Amino acid sequence: MVVKINENYLKLKSSYLFVEVARREAEFIKNNPEADVIKMGIGDVTKPLVPAVVKAFNDAVGEMGNAETFMGYGPEQGYDFLAEAIIKNDFEKYGISLDTSEVFISDGAKCDTGNIQEIFGIDNRIAVTDPVYTVYVDTNVMAGRTGEMEDGMYEGLTYLKCNAENGFVPELPDEPVDIIYLCYPNNPTGTTLTKDQLKVYVDYAKENKAIILFDAAYEAFIREDNVPHSIYEIEGAKEVAIEFRSFSKTAGFTGTRCAYTVVPKELVGYDSEGNEVQINPLWNRRQTTKFNGVSYPVQKAAEATYSEDGKKQIEEVVDYYMANAKVIRESLTDLGLEVYGGVSSPYIWVKAPNDMDSWAFFDLLLNEANVIGTPGSGFGPSGEGYLRLTAFNTLENTKEAMDRISKLEF
Repeated sequence: MVVKINENYLKLKSSYLFVEVARREAEFIKNNPEADVIKMGIGDVTKPLVPAVVKAFNDAVGEMGNAETFMGYGPEQGYDFLAEAIIKNDFEKYGISLDTSEVFISDGAKCDTGNIQEIFGIDNRIAVTDPVYTVYVDTNVMAGRTGEMEDGMYEGLTYLKCNAENGFVPELPDEPVDIIYLCYPNNPTGTTLTKDQLKVYVDYAKENKAIILFDAAYEAFIREDNVPHSIYEIEGAKEVAIEFRSFSKTAGFTGTRCAYTVVPKELVGYDSEGNEVQINPLWNRRQTTKFNGVSYPVQKAAEATYSEDGKKQIEEVVDYYMANAKVIRESLTDLGLEVYGGVSSPYIWVKAPNDMDSWAFFDLLLNEANVIGTPGSGFGPSGEGYLRLTAFNTLENTKEAMDRISKLEF
């Protein structure tokens, strides 16, 4: 007898995108120790936690140090005080009603979008936009829902092209699919869908008994009136969609870790005999079995983002990042480059000049301007020839990066 591995992991032909970016960065810095590298690749934030959040965090830690207020194991689904604040502030203002039992607090949207596939059968057909946030694809490869990779695409997955030719609006699948991953505002392209465009997908899911996994991690950056902040603004979406949200980019929780997933009671899947099965209890069981919940101090800190002071302070931070996005978008446009996103998203999707491929453009910016982006090809075949830049650096660094890029000869 020998230990057998999950051979699906062997189908992951290349290293995780950001690992490769980090490897090239480390190699460059090793060879150029005096270089002042500006990082605009990985979407990590630079602004610290706002004062209202820090106070709540400190107060909660103090409670944990007092026998009378100490908190042990909390509910795996999260405390009601945070779920109630989420419902009131993130959904009710859009006319969306939810119960606290439909909101599951977690330690990250990346974790939830990666783990959610566990509750669905292995034979479901998966559709993803192309380009796509790599976690959606890789976790389904690991689970065994795909074949091998060929020409940058995995057999068994349905890819929905999103490019300049179709205005970055994914067309409906041309073959039957069961689960559809959508991320809007989009990572990596920074583009958005209008309510009417998103309604097309909700209607498709209802007609075909499919489920939409809707990643709304960048909702707070929306600046366009006709772009929905939640998929549940679309009539009937509760019957077909799970929504993922995060405090990471909105409130600077990338190192603090807090997010949530909404699984409506109306949402159903089907067993092998065609009987309806509620999805909400399945996710609840998964979480209570495999997850011990987010710490009490972190949840109190997250609750503070909804306080009067917290809202004002976080809005200022979001506006700061969006000002950076405007600088990037306008600077690159002035250079004659094709630029997308950056209007309702902290991501800018830029076309490489002179038919340069993604990694060549990445290397050019790194070696000649000492600026790090993320190669679009790492997000899927339709990302080839593009580079993603983030607005999460400081304004000073953002302006400096644009100045350096402006001096390059393309």
